[in-house]
Amino acid sequence: MKKHDPQSQGRGVSRRSLLKAGVAMAGMATLGTALPLRAQSRGISVTCWGGAYETAVRQAFAEPFAKETGIAVTLVNNADLTRMKVQVDSGNVSWDVFDSIGPQIMAGARQGLWAPIDAGIVDTGKLLQPAGKDHVGTYSYAGGIAYDPRKFPDGKHPTTFAELWDLKRFPGRRGLRSRASENLEMALLADGVPPAQLYPLDVERAFKSMDRIKPAVRKWIETTPETVTLLTSNEIDFSYTYLSRVLPAQRAGSSVAMSMRQTLNSLEYLAVPKGGKNIQNAMRYVAFCLRPDRQAAFCEQVEFSPNVAGAVELASADARRRMPDMKSPDAIIINDAWWGEHYDKLQRRFTEWLLV
Repeated sequence: MKKHDPQSQGRGVSRRSLLKAGVAMAGMATLGTALPLRAQSRGISVTCWGGAYETAVRQAFAEPFAKETGIAVTLVNNADLTRMKVQVDSGNVSWDVFDSIGPQIMAGARQGLWAPIDAGIVDTGKLLQPAGKDHVGTYSYAGGIAYDPRKFPDGKHPTTFAELWDLKRFPGRRGLRSRASENLEMALLADGVPPAQLYPLDVERAFKSMDRIKPAVRKWIETTPETVTLLTSNEIDFSYTYLSRVLPAQRAGSSVAMSMRQTLNSLEYLAVPKGGKNIQNAMRYVAFCLRPDRQAAFCEQVEFSPNVAGAVELASADARRRMPDMKSPDAIIINDAWWGEHYDKLQRRFTEWLLV
């Protein structure tokens, strides 16, 4: 009988241990939890708004970021706060970066949906409008009244929100967004509230003013590209839309124009949802979007004003001329802090009002 060899037993145990360790490492690599290099290359999804905005985001941010880092970016044209909340509450987060307007971002912050900004990755020191603890402003944009200049060659189209509400003087089919923010501001301005005295919003007065225009609203618009395409397809006569949609449409040959006499100006934001599987890569994307060169590249394509110091100087003179005028006394800057406290309640009320 062969004698027991302790040295041989030791070798056998060592081999078995290595095999077990190898299996464990393979399993952990599959889950993406043990190999940092694999985790770093994991792709992220970012909400978006479609149309020219999506094209600019893809070319200025998503594709250069993927090329530089190896992290693929999928753009999802659905910045829906309700769906985002369901994801976070369920622990099944599929959107890694939420790109949206102030009222939604602030409401999400109040609900605790966003992860704290990682100061070790994201430099917020050069922002013109300061960052929150869990969100950053990226650029400002202008919203106003659009129309087809071929249908109104003599200039008989509304240029202010009071004129948009004047159904007798300016008859025609209106298109407005299906959300409370911006509509309530326009309603109060149309009812004679001075721009400097707009906030806090007189909600009851705003809804009464909305009652006046409601019969003329042919379409309550959910997706941003439709604010222009419904005009160009002659489904509406006047639309609330954005300069960043109108000018690219003009360059593409569409007959559309926008009055700049009175505009609502807002800040766009980025936030990283809590509970995401790719938070570090999401933070890297946010940091990339705040680089002055990337902000300038974005604003070359669409009509936004950068929120990062040094970015405007990198943009061309033509791009700077297209940026919204924030100094006009008729222009309004949306109060995102106010909306952060009231968005959920007023959006529910606005949705119910639409159904009446």
